[in-house]
Amino acid sequence: MSVSDPIANLQTLIRCPSVTPAEGGALSALEAMLAPLGFKVERMIATEPGLPDIENLYARLGTDGPHLMFAGHTDVVPVGDEASWSHPPFGAEIADGEMFGRGAVDMKGGIACFIAAVARHIEKHGAPKGSISFLITGDEEGPSVNGTEKLLKWAAEKGERWDACLVGEPTNPDALGDMIKIGRRGSVSGKVTVFGVQGHAAYPHLADNAVRGLLPLSAALMDPPFDAGTAEFPASNLEVTTVDVGNPATNVVPAKATFAFNIRFNDTWTADTVKAEIIRRLDAAASDQTLRPDRQPTRYEITWAERPSHVFLTRNNALIGSLSAAVEAVTGKQPTLSTTGGTSDARFIKDYCPVVEFGLVGQTMHMVDERVALADLETLTQIYGTFLSRWFGDATLS
Repeated sequence: MSVSDPIANLQTLIRCPSVTPAEGGALSALEAMLAPLGFKVERMIATEPGLPDIENLYARLGTDGPHLMFAGHTDVVPVGDEASWSHPPFGAEIADGEMFGRGAVDMKGGIACFIAAVARHIEKHGAPKGSISFLITGDEEGPSVNGTEKLLKWAAEKGERWDACLVGEPTNPDALGDMIKIGRRGSVSGKVTVFGVQGHAAYPHLADNAVRGLLPLSAALMDPPFDAGTAEFPASNLEVTTVDVGNPATNVVPAKATFAFNIRFNDTWTADTVKAEIIRRLDAAASDQTLRPDRQPTRYEITWAERPSHVFLTRNNALIGSLSAAVEAVTGKQPTLSTTGGTSDARFIKDYCPVVEFGLVGQTMHMVDERVALADLETLTQIYGTFLSRWFGDATLS
């Protein structure tokens, strides 16, 4: 099998049913592709009490610097209602110029294209004057505990060091060349529990309705806005995501009510400072007696979700410039440099080296009939190949 063909590479990977946490044969398929190119391939199993063991892969070609890492994941989300798919979700069937299958764009397609680009680079130029590595996890779509974070630590403890990283997530909204992700907003989640006194709805003076306390607290987190955004990031935004009273009786005043929230914050904040602002707002709202006249301040407690995601922004001329130039050379477009969207494994990688993200068009990711245009696979392979040549030529830039 020639791994210089991204279509064949992707068909092989899609046919591996690697729904998190199953390896599904995907890492074995990668090893079979990379080893003949000269990569030293290692498989690492990460464990955590209470969670499934996850198999991950690290492969390196070369021993010298500069060292470029390609990062991604072979695990995929469940297929949903398989009967709703027009083609089998793990069949990698081609119809009307598109390949159908779970993981086609998120993100086995990106991996398939980068392998093809490396293979073509080696065929044309020989091994790069430096090193290329693949850091591939099986836990990106799951808890992300036994995946990239532990794989990075494992590799670093073995002496691995990287100068830059490209994550092959599907970053383009509409067409290849639209967007490079150069950073991500931070993310903090929490749950607020409001306490009252249960009683009869006909005798409210004998009770203290927790919902009356909850409403000002939840409103205070959503308004006013946390900030107006920065030059590189949109405005921070908090959403109340669930409200739960757990009261089946319409004539009972509830003693407890909860709401959960998530905030995506820009570089105006850190995880610690945004938590402090949330508590400040809650404390101020607890004294708002508009809905609870002549009462003591609302009693509440807050529980923070573990593992907040930290905001980051990459500033690296060699990495961003080489990739932008490659995109423009192949597509004729100047890509937007963006920090929009959710989190990705780049949040772990940024602690080790500069990182950006660029991959396929993401319109069908996680959907029924996830699919990718065959033409896009070839175009992305050409972009990655041009990027490889440019980056290894420009890696001395800061």
